Formats: sequence, structure tokens, C-alpha cells
Amino acid sequence: MAVDYTVIVVYLAGMLAMGWWGMRRARSKSEFLVAGRRLGPVMYSGTMAAIVLGGASTIGGVGLGYQYGLSGAWMVFTIGLGLLALSVFFSARIARLKVYTVSEMLDLRYGGRAGVISGVVMWAYTLMLAVTSTIAYATIFDVLFDMNRTVAIILGGSIVVAYSTLGGMWSITLTDMVQFVVKTIGVLLLLLPIAVVKAGGFSEMRAKLPTSYFDPLGIGGETIFTYVLIYTFGMLIGQDIWQRVFTARGDRTAKWGGTVAGTYCLVYALAGAVIGTAAKVLYPKLGSPDDAFATIVKDELPVGVRGLVLAAALAAVMSTSSGALIACATVANNDIWSRLRGAVRRGGDDHDEVGGNRAFILIMGVAVIGTAIALNNVVEALTVAYNLLVGGLLVPILGGLLWKRGTVQGALASVIVGGLAVIGLMAGYGILANEPVYYGLLASLAAYLGVSLATRPTDEAVLATWRERLAGRSPELASEPVPAHQ
Repeated sequence: MAVDYTVIVVYLAGMLAMGWWGMRRARSKSEFLVAGRRLGPVMYSGTMAAIVLGGASTIGGVGLGYQYGLSGAWMVFTIGLGLLALSVFFSARIARLKVYTVSEMLDLRYGGRAGVISGVVMWAYTLMLAVTSTIAYATIFDVLFDMNRTVAIILGGSIVVAYSTLGGMWSITLTDMVQFVVKTIGVLLLLLPIAVVKAGGFSEMRAKLPTSYFDPLGIGGETIFTYVLIYTFGMLIGQDIWQRVFTARGDRTAKWGGTVAGTYCLVYALAGAVIGTAAKVLYPKLGSPDDAFATIVKDELPVGVRGLVLAAALAAVMSTSSGALIACATVANNDIWSRLRGAVRRGGDDHDEVGGNRAFILIMGVAVIGTAIALNNVVEALTVAYNLLVGGLLVPILGGLLWKRGTVQGALASVIVGGLAVIGLMAGYGILANEPVYYGLLASLAAYLGVSLATRPTDEAVLATWRERLAGRSPELASEPVPAHQ
């Protein structure tokens, strides 16, 4: 294992070095939080694919393939569909808004007063997303070093917190690009073909497994529908995803770069399912489907390649973890803390704001590591996060983008009613039930439509400012420097 250990250690050291390099570039709020809004198509596509394909997509996607066969691809597939929908229909408009958070977008559209409540919901989502990614370090480091769970979480989490705190989005962008390359080589180019060959090829896999393993809908229609509702729609509105859209150099980069990343996700989804199906042939009686990835890597791959593939898994976890962490800190500082202390600052990229955002990443990072140590059930934590996000924020965000008649009162009612409905239904039906997100979303929609129609329309001056920002013609943006070519 010495060669494998060397590969992992070099990889981790490289992440820290890039964090240090990114610190030299992140000298303004814009540079620190959204990489100066100047990423070109290649970096934008790679980093967007890296953040959405995390540990759940890699380890969990292989596990679903082990359990259900090719239809296990649907979870990651719906993530790719959501990214494609965001990129094609909304990303250009979102990028032109020149904001830092989803809550700032809601304030622009509805005329203020929606920020703190929506910020709290978004903060809870990003916090739990960061926690679930951090918990995944325990699985990987256990395979690598037979390491204690708590120590593994502290080690992996500390590295992510360190490079994220140092350079903000620049460090995260650089490390995500490396992680994208490592994932592509490790999972798609190495693990996928090796797993299929070790299992005897597709003909042998078909001979040894039930036909349901090769049914595209074998996982069940209701499960697929729930995945679409949670993950496809979740991709449209998550702060972690929007913050990456804000890094795009322009409309075309956001649209076409995101489309490439979404297509990559579809390929990655199928690859994970095929690897899991091959693992079922090789190890038909594993204790847990989520053990399939670690088992096939540990037992079937040659020295060196094994280290690279485990580095790929680590890359998947770290990219999602760092993206969720900076999103969580951005929301906590800009949408909650700044508003509560009455010091919201519109526009500007003052250098002194970098220190405040850097401090919040460190604080949120410590909170994430502590919560990850205390929490055991990753699936339940992730389900709570996405249920709150979709049930509470999907309707007012998409309503604001698509329906002129929506009002701030309707948006607030939608967030509160949808969020409380989801929480109450999870208490009644169980956290992993489908009903909370179904009925919570309906309650949110009903509240939004009913209250919006019952209240005065949004002031025309607010809508005029909103349209100017959507078109990229806001006078507040005229003084911003033209992004440098990259």
C-alpha cells in the first residue's frame, strides 16, 4: 500500500498548496466569494461538474448500481438533468444579476424583506450538505488507513476548511479543477473498464444477474419521480450551485459550460451504475450496498491505480464539501449576520469584507466538523436538507423568475408554510418518506399563489430594477471593472 499512500498524500498536499496560492488572488469580496466572476468555459465546466458529483454520487451511485443494477443511475442522472435545465433555461439570467446569494436575488425580485427567512432555510440546507460530505471522509480513510471515524472526519474536514479559508472561491475553483481531472481518470477511465473486465464482461453480467438489473426503470417509477422532485429541482435553486453560476465570465459560459457539465453528469451516472452492477457479480453478498465501491477498489485494482481511484473518491467528497462550506458561510455572513446587525452593504467589493467572509468559513467549518462527528445517518441528514430546500424555496425562487404577479408576501408565506409543512410531515411520516416533499411543495405553491393574488402587486419600480438587472443593464453595475480574460 506504500505507493497508494504516496498518491493520496501527494494529492492532499497539493490541495493545501493550491489553497495557499488562491489566497494571493482573493483580495476582494468578488474574488473571494465568486472568483471575480471571470471563469472561462473550461474551468467553469470542470468545477461545476466537480461540485455536483460528490461522495453521494460516487460511493452512493455505485451502491445503487449494486442494489438495483443499471436503474441505479437515476439518482445521479436526475442531478445531471437538473444541471442541464439550470444551464439552458436560467443560468444566463442568474449570472447577469451580479449578486452573491439566492436571498439577494429574492430581495431584488420582491423588493426586500425576504432575505433573512429564506437565508435561514438556505443556511440549514448548505450546512447539512457540508456535513454529509464531511462524514464520507470516514469511509474513505477507513479503507486507506484503517483510521478511527472521528480522526478521519477531523483530518479530511480540516484540509477542506484550510484551503477554503485561505483562498475562498479561487482556491476551491483550482482544487475542484484538479478533482474533476482525478475523478475522470480514476472512475471513468480506470475503475469502469477494470470492473467490467473483472466481472467477465456484459454477457457474463447478464448471465449471472436477474433481468431486473438491466431494466432502465427497475428502481421504480415513484422513486424516479422523487429523485426528479428532490435532485433535479434542487439543482435549480441551491446556493452551492448558484454561487458557481456567479463565477461565470458571461452568459455563454454559464449556459454552454453548464450544459457540458450536465452532460458529463449523465455519463458519470451510468458509469457508477455499471460499476455497481459489476460489483454485484463479484461480491453478491456484501453487508451494505454502499460497501461496493470500497470493496471493488480494495480487492480488484492494482497498486498505484488503487491509490488514484481512492483519490478520485476523496476528490468527489472534497469538491462537494468545499462548495457547500463556502455557500454555507456566504449565506451565514451576508444573508443572516449582516442583516441582523443592520449592516447590509449593497454592491461594492471592499477589501475588508474578505476578512469577515474568511472568518465565517472558518467558523462554519468547525461547526460542520463537529456536527459530522455527532451525526451518524448520512441519508437522513441529506434528505432533511433537500426536503427543506425544495419544500421551502423552490416555489418563491422559480415563481420570482417566471411569474410577474408574485409578491413579497406570497414569497414569505411560501417559504414559511412550505418549510413548516415539510418539518411537520417528516415528523409524522418519517424522514425518509416521500410524502413530506410532495405535500410540502403543494402547500408552498398554494400559499404563494393565494397570498400573491390577495395582496398588492409588486411595485413597478422594483420590477423595473429587476428587469434591468436581468438584462445586465443595471446602473449599479456600470462602474464594475470589466472581467479580465481567462
